[in-house]
Amino acid sequence: MSVVSVPASVILSRVDWTRLEAEHHARADALTAGHRERALRGETHPVWDFLFTYYSYKPSVMRKWHPGAGVALADAGGTDRADMRWYVTQSDGTSRLGVSSFRELRGTGVQHVASLLRATTTRAGRFDCFGMHEWAMVYRQDEHRHPVPLRLGQAGTDAVVEAADLKCTHYDAYRFFTPAAAPRNATTPTRQLQLIMEQPGCLHAGMDLYKWALKLGPVVSGDILLDAFELACDIRLLDMQASPYDITAWGYDAVPVETAAGKAEYVRQQREFAVRGEAIRGALIAAVTTFEEMT
Repeated sequence: MSVVSVPASVILSRVDWTRLEAEHHARADALTAGHRERALRGETHPVWDFLFTYYSYKPSVMRKWHPGAGVALADAGGTDRADMRWYVTQSDGTSRLGVSSFRELRGTGVQHVASLLRATTTRAGRFDCFGMHEWAMVYRQDEHRHPVPLRLGQAGTDAVVEAADLKCTHYDAYRFFTPAAAPRNATTPTRQLQLIMEQPGCLHAGMDLYKWALKLGPVVSGDILLDAFELACDIRLLDMQASPYDITAWGYDAVPVETAAGKAEYVRQQREFAVRGEAIRGALIAAVTTFEEMT
């Protein structure tokens, strides 16, 4: 570990930061317990596996606690924290994020995430897609992403898509549309257009806050990361309840977006998630801003 002399806006005592770290471990373990237990039994789950396969981060990654940019840890010598990647020891004996090395190796990625988060906050949320992206992913397709029956069958599912206005704005959802569904979308999202199309009402943009928190790594404090994961879990449940899949065997009722009542319930929850997402997105931007101001 290198030794540097840089100021920190906050210094946590060893008692405080070890307590926060332990609390983070306990919370992370509780949030991932079901997945880890299913993995040991070799079981899959159509709702929750997505959070660990699509995002491809192991529970152990989420379990790592970081105090966040601008926070130093007192008396970290002789602890595992002292040897963690990205941390440096200051002349006063405290440990904190090594800004120079992290910026050199991850600065481009941090800038990309920050640009996307900031751009998203400039737009109003849209609440008129009604979760049709999942339906578009199975439209006129015999093989589906999940080995789960369709609530309305293939013909009924296709009919819902044909009667709907597809308005997906999220590239990482749109790119899984079937070839027959993609031309039916009002726009053609691309990776290059993500900065100008991402909007805060989108369920997938809300789930992705978890991904961005992980990609920002030690810049983001553990509580923000776990808040983002909890939001991703809640959004994922609605995503599948509103999907064409029948997940009643796993104990979840449908939110039937092919009906007026289902659409209303979807939008109600979507708006609540957008409010939660706004707070987390703001916290991520604040963390990046602190990092950008550090020398």
